[in-house]
Amino acid sequence: MRTSALTRRYDEVTAVDALDLEIYEGEIFGLLGPNGAGKTTTILMLLGLTEPTSGQAAVLGRDPTREPLEIKRLTGYLPDNVGFYDHMTGRENLRYTARLNGIPDAEAEVRIERLLEQVGLTEAADRRVGGYSRGMRQRLGLADVLIKEPRLVILDEPTTGLDPEGAAELLRLITELRDRHGVTVMLSSHQLQQVQQICDRVGIFVGGRLIACGPIDTLARQIFGDAPLLEVECAPVDDGALSAVRGVDGVLEIDREGPRLLVRAERDVRPEVAAALVKAGYRLLRLDLRSHSLEEIYRRYFREGSRHGDDADGGNRRRAR
Repeated sequence: MRTSALTRRYDEVTAVDALDLEIYEGEIFGLLGPNGAGKTTTILMLLGLTEPTSGQAAVLGRDPTREPLEIKRLTGYLPDNVGFYDHMTGRENLRYTARLNGIPDAEAEVRIERLLEQVGLTEAADRRVGGYSRGMRQRLGLADVLIKEPRLVILDEPTTGLDPEGAAELLRLITELRDRHGVTVMLSSHQLQQVQQICDRVGIFVGGRLIACGPIDTLARQIFGDAPLLEVECAPVDDGALSAVRGVDGVLEIDREGPRLLVRAERDVRPEVAAALVKAGYRLLRLDLRSHSLEEIYRRYFREGSRHGDDADGGNRRRAR
């Protein structure tokens, strides 16, 4: 999938601003951003459900504006609030979708049985969907999307409203699509920890613009450099502890995160930090090197804006890869 200067305006509001993006075959790509950032509008343009004001898009080699029916045949879309006929069973809903997509009945039954097993709904297949939990409906939605065997699947906030166990199961199924079936997945979400677990690359949207795009480790290096991140727990965590750590040569920045301190430094200064805290009378509970989380990366890009967006794609915002 590739876009070039893709733009959508609604009167005076620019929902998507000159989007240049490429998603590679066989990857899971995470589309991140706050509500109103332009994620859903982008998805609708890629599916041919909304026409762009300007710019171009190619999905599986086809133009969504000129070939929307072909795009719908080759892609699967799971919205954040999936709809089913509640008076019908899960199996009946899948049969209905199969018929809408012109799949012969015999072939449809084979696919339905396989998909119900794949998403863990075999035992609930003949129950009315009106009695399904939110997690069961989402898993049925994934089966519904896969019934036509798409090459690209677009998921809009798929884990919203799910408990941790249900979210973990859905993430496992999404990963399986890539690993076992070679399906390309675009995942729109604000659940940053979940995105970090499964996505190969991410794009960060703010105000309709893509300000960063790439693998999570690459984005972390671009915005934080190679400076180590130390996680420090001591008792108590107060201003005196911050002052002691801040006085260590090589410490660049300290953030307080609940009962711990996150320390960025020019080098690994764990021995010096430990000595400073103990000398100041603090009890050291934990001192580890830690990798940067997607939440930290997102917060920093969001806070510092598009200045880092230019760095994130090698200084050329016109093509985010």
